[in-house]
Amino acid sequence: MTRRILTIRSVAAVFTTATGLLAGQSVALAADPFGALSAPVVSQPRLFEIRLGVYSHDPFSPEKGSADINAELLYDAFPRDRSSLWGALVPRLHAGGTFGFAGKTSQAYAGLTWTWDITQKFFVEAGFGGAVHNGKTTLVAPVGFNAMGCGWGFHEQGTLGYRLSTAWSIMATVEHTSNAGLCKQNRGLTNVGLRLGYTF
Repeated sequence: MTRRILTIRSVAAVFTTATGLLAGQSVALAADPFGALSAPVVSQPRLFEIRLGVYSHDPFSPEKGSADINAELLYDAFPRDRSSLWGALVPRLHAGGTFGFAGKTSQAYAGLTWTWDITQKFFVEAGFGGAVHNGKTTLVAPVGFNAMGCGWGFHEQGTLGYRLSTAWSIMATVEHTSNAGLCKQNRGLTNVGLRLGYTF
């Protein structure tokens, strides 16, 4: 008799637990009918972000008048808590390239990116690193080209972004490359445009 009572109690406990889980799932489905089903059981950290965009090629220089394609990959190489002050000081690694359509200066670059949240949606970024390019390095550049001085430079970029979702974001970015006067010429290169990012 005692065993039968324990069995009945066990079945009742399982039924109560299952009912509670189903009720919770129903509330989640009512709030977000697609997200509750597609959300993973365990949230994994997002380590990579890829960005693609179109830049106006140095619109205030001899090379003005054309467009560039930009592609960039970012990687969370260092553990960071974005909600903390120290976490905001931890950078991501980035590598990318800006490639011109009109035979003007193209470049490949790599460095560090710092991201700071203004709100849950808006954020700003600063990036710093180095670049190599195929620009003109002669003492006097041909007409329509920047006098880059040498085939390398320091690469900086600033970004204002808006998160469309947890994965997608849109950004306005300015990038600048120059050799800081360490070579015989230092006209530099400044591109500005829009990019779309996807984090995975």
